Amino acid sequence: MDENYRETVLQEDERYAGHIIRVTEQVVALPDGRKAHRDIVYHSGAIAILALTDDGKMILEEQWRAPVQAKTLEIPAGKVDNRDDNYLDTVQRELNEETRLSADHIEKIAGFYTSIGFSDEYMELYLATGLHPVEHALPQDDDESIDLKYYTLDEMNQLFSAGKLNDAKTLMAYFYWQTLQGK
Repeated sequence: MDENYRETVLQEDERYAGHIIRVTEQVVALPDGRKAHRDIVYHSGAIAILALTDDGKMILEEQWRAPVQAKTLEIPAGKVDNRDDNYLDTVQRELNEETRLSADHIEKIAGFYTSIGFSDEYMELYLATGLHPVEHALPQDDDESIDLKYYTLDEMNQLFSAGKLNDAKTLMAYFYWQTLQGK
């Protein structure tokens, strides 16, 4: 890392600790000696899944999202927590919980920070294929209400053109799927 850009944390005060995030306020020393404040959201990490059916459809979830006060279309996703040993375990658990499917093939597409300006949330995007019903369904989160939707690439193109795709992880998966089709 270039030391000309490094900030030094002088003080960090916790403002909130919940079951998904922890929020702190930092006082930092900038490289030129000035001080600045940073609001930081800490997150355990998350996964997202581009789940493609054998008949060429992408699985999306329609659900209500309180922060944007709207229904959204999103790929299956979830946070890494103490139920899982690693990101791949989380992929398998979330596929089961949210879609009632398992995958014969799972591969990592990319890892990225979701909102690097204020959060350390790191998400890994996976491709899941060879989908089939699970033998033993895990309990779904009791605060989620999800409707599964299945879209062809042409239908996804129409949703994109109509401005109906506005979730970053879903857009990344959609663009990756387009790239796959172009190969």
